[in-house]
This record gives sequence, structure tokens and C-alpha cells, in this order.
Amino acid sequence: MLRTLFFLAGFFPWTLFVLLAGLPLSLLGPDTLHHWAHLWARGSLWLAGVKVRCAGAEHLRPGAAVVYMPNHQSNFDILALLACIRPPFRWLAKKELFAIPLFGTAMRRAGCIAVDRADHQSAMASMDEAARRIRAGEAVMIFPEGTRSLNGRLQPFKKGGFVTAIKAQAPIVPIAITGSGSILPKHARCLRPGTIAVTVLPPIDTRAMSLDDRDLLMERVRQNLENILPAAEAEAT
Repeated sequence: MLRTLFFLAGFFPWTLFVLLAGLPLSLLGPDTLHHWAHLWARGSLWLAGVKVRCAGAEHLRPGAAVVYMPNHQSNFDILALLACIRPPFRWLAKKELFAIPLFGTAMRRAGCIAVDRADHQSAMASMDEAARRIRAGEAVMIFPEGTRSLNGRLQPFKKGGFVTAIKAQAPIVPIAITGSGSILPKHARCLRPGTIAVTVLPPIDTRAMSLDDRDLLMERVRQNLENILPAAEAEAT
């Protein structure tokens, strides 16, 4: 409980400082805010008493069109990804986050793409926008499960991100995140210090794939994550 109170007491002023300092600089371009987000994530993890171990940096593709696909266990996944993935990328995020004062403005200026999960047609339009941005050379981060897992196990994947990758003919880079679920599980109010392991896996090529291959692509990404998650979980504990 004391760690949670310490984190909350520092997190909101720290976030406000980063937003107020970073937003004016965002006029220089969305990548500027990404670098501020990296600093914000590192500071927030320190406040929470959370260490992050990053592996697989050789599989990152700075400046390349790519779709990053991590599993999702906790809100701390976002901080861990921002701390480990240094090349700029754009988030595909639920539209409710864009309504948060200042934070939503920062997300828009950082090039994040809003998704209305309650409106299928709008969600598909967002996926098409993501595919267009990827074809233009940007990297996009998509949680294929769509929401956080309650028990750390992979949930069923949503097809939208895989359709986006195929439409963009861009590689998918799976990312295995472990340890975050025990730090702040879904619906939990108290956090526990610990270590999060972020493991970037080899890219999966989508060139020459058609939309008929999306189920096969989903299974390949799932298998790659399942192969590494138990081992990474053991190392994180």
C-alpha cells in the first residue's frame, strides 16, 4: 500500500510535467513526443519500484514500416514498451484515452490512432488508416488481444491487426511481456514492485500474403509468443 501511495503521489505531477514540457516541443514532429514518452515511462517505472529487462533489440527495425504485437497483462505493459522500444512508433489505442485532457492532445500529436471498439465500421476505418500509415513507413503498436488478460494467459486474438499488417504488407514483430501481471493485475488497486521482461521476437514476413492467410498469420504470432512466454515468465520471477 505504501508503494502504491508513493507511486500515485509522484506519478500525476510527473505526468503533468512531461505533458507541459513535451507538448510545445511536439510542434517539431511526433517523434519528439515519443522520446519524451520514453523518459516519462522510465520515471514512472522508477516511482513504482519496477525494473524492466529488455531483450531482442536486434529484431527492432528503426525507421521501418512494421507492426509490433505484444501480449497484454497490465497497464504497466505500456510503460515497459515505451521504456524498451526506442525507435518511434504509433499506438493503436481505444478512443476513450483521447478524451483525457492534455493526455489526449499528446496522443494525437504523437500520431496515435484512435479506435472505437463499440463501432465496427469506425474501428475498421481506423485499421485502414493504420495500414495507410504503415505503408507510408511508420511503425504501429497493436495489442492483438484487444484488452488485458485476467490470468496472464493469451486471450483470443482480434483479426483487425492481422488484416492491417497484410494490407500494408508489413512484417509483424511479436513482443512477449511477462511479469507485469503480478505488478498490477487487471482490476487491482495496489501495485507490487517487481521486474517486467520485454522480449522482442524475430519478425514474421507478410509479403505475398492475402487476407485469406490471416488465420494462419494469427496462429504463427500466437505460437511464437506461447513458445517464449513460459520461459520469460520464469526468468522475470
